Amino acid sequence: MQPTIIDLTADQTDLIDQTAVLVVDGFRDFAPKAWPTLDDARAEVHESFAEDRISRVALDDHGRVAGWIGGIDQYDGYTWELHPLVVRADLRRRGIGRALVADLEAQVRARGAVTLYLGTDDETNRTSLAGVDLYPDPLARLAQIQNRRGHPFTFYQQCGFVLVGVIPDANGIGNPDILMAKRLI
Repeated sequence: MQPTIIDLTADQTDLIDQTAVLVVDGFRDFAPKAWPTLDDARAEVHESFAEDRISRVALDDHGRVAGWIGGIDQYDGYTWELHPLVVRADLRRRGIGRALVADLEAQVRARGAVTLYLGTDDETNRTSLAGVDLYPDPLARLAQIQNRRGHPFTFYQQCGFVLVGVIPDANGIGNPDILMAKRLI
């Protein structure tokens, strides 16, 4: 499926509501603490309309939200954070996530970005970094990371991102945030 990707704006209430549902459903299994309610998800969507942000949605053939990606300007525009990315469960593994990432890369590159980075949490023990004490040498553990249960870090690697760090216990003891980045020039 080749999605249509457009800006998500504050006046598109139906698309905002669809996106909020997508966020709750899409993160429930991977990051259950992130946006557990529709109100939390709507607030996140509305935050994406700030001046220093990009908010884009992929639409399916019927004009429904198939995926959402956001970007946050960091480091005076040289670096942008990819936050968040979510694709409807019934449409995963069809190129929508890759299309959204490529679209965001083009959007931030046009604004002068050199680097795109992200944090991908492991709140549900999907990698070899979860449930263990990463200290005293978290980078040695990161160098030997294994994907045990479908963690999205391998998706991002396939999109050209590389592992650049880890924040041990970012989401509570044993639940790290895995940092990844990609050079855009």
